[in-house]
Amino acid sequence: MTAVTVLPDADSTPCVLDRDGVGALVRELRARGRTVIGPTVRDGAVVLAELESADELPYGWGVELEAGHYRIRRRSDTAAFAHSAGPQSWKNFLHPERVRQWSADRGPDGGMTVHAERPEPTSFAFLGVRPCDLRAIQIQDRVMTGGRHRDDAYEERRSGAFLVLVECTEPGATCFCVSMGTGPAAQPGYDLALTEVLDDAGHRFLARAGTARGVEVLRSLPRRPADDVTRTRAREDVEAAAGRMGRTMPPVDLRGLMADSLTAERWDDVAARCLTCGNCTMACPTCFCTTTEDVSDLTGDHAERWRRWESCYDLDFTHLPGGSVRTSPRSRYRQWLTHKLGTWWDQFDSSGCVGCGRCLVWCPVAIDITEEAHALHQEALDRRAEGKDGAP
Repeated sequence: MTAVTVLPDADSTPCVLDRDGVGALVRELRARGRTVIGPTVRDGAVVLAELESADELPYGWGVELEAGHYRIRRRSDTAAFAHSAGPQSWKNFLHPERVRQWSADRGPDGGMTVHAERPEPTSFAFLGVRPCDLRAIQIQDRVMTGGRHRDDAYEERRSGAFLVLVECTEPGATCFCVSMGTGPAAQPGYDLALTEVLDDAGHRFLARAGTARGVEVLRSLPRRPADDVTRTRAREDVEAAAGRMGRTMPPVDLRGLMADSLTAERWDDVAARCLTCGNCTMACPTCFCTTTEDVSDLTGDHAERWRRWESCYDLDFTHLPGGSVRTSPRSRYRQWLTHKLGTWWDQFDSSGCVGCGRCLVWCPVAIDITEEAHALHQEALDRRAEGKDGAP
């Protein structure tokens, strides 16, 4: 990816933007030729979409979350970012669900002309990136650009993306970023970071830059020096959010737990509920697997190859000449969970889970990754108490 200049001391000189300042931020980013993507309310959900104005932000909207449950609700204030992760993540823009790779046409002489597809050059600005989703982007960076098999299309989209992070001050009932070490406070990797503050002194945003280009944008906005009240309130709100997580992971080595739980009876319990629909992999901000499909028109004169997201819950995901390797829901759910929390470390030196909770919310039968991890941990403890193998 294109390198950006990180400013280690940028957080030491924050400033304050009011609501008009956020409007100026969107205008400034658009004036610089960037496509601004941010949260907005559409079709009964807070979704990520292109913003023409900051007025499209979900001011005054919050969400109700539970496993298998999502509803938006009106708030009693005008907060713009007091909502938890929605049905999409930034993966939808950096690693799109469906991309044409090439097309081919047969000419009058019978010869074939093949056209390789390149993504349209897009300079994104992502407004409202949560700390957990920032970590997810960094994990995708490692997967897509950190090894031998680089994804040039991903790198092209990602290298120019301008990230405006918003610290979390109101976690949802399905959030567990503290357990995964990904939030709710900002961590390095953003261009600008905002913390939304609402109190008797008004509605405002504590802002600081994390890169040289972040400084450049911030200097172009109407702002004022950060006052002690705003600094303190912003810090306290983020600290309070860390104590209000709706979910937790068991406080153990999850990698070791997964490795020692391959024969656990709990897999049968979850398999009885799992529909193997793949919703969790589609909603997950770090799942990256793809497959290809070839299509042609009825004449046979035009053909295309498309890359699309694939899920390890699909029977064809591990299809070999002798059939699928993982034929049972048990084996497919176990593959997903043990990879996400365990063997991802072996491949990419990190966990594949950031604690955003999307897989809980968008599971149609309300399977809860944190509940399953706790159940596996308890089963391991029980086995240890009985003197059997399999303890973490």
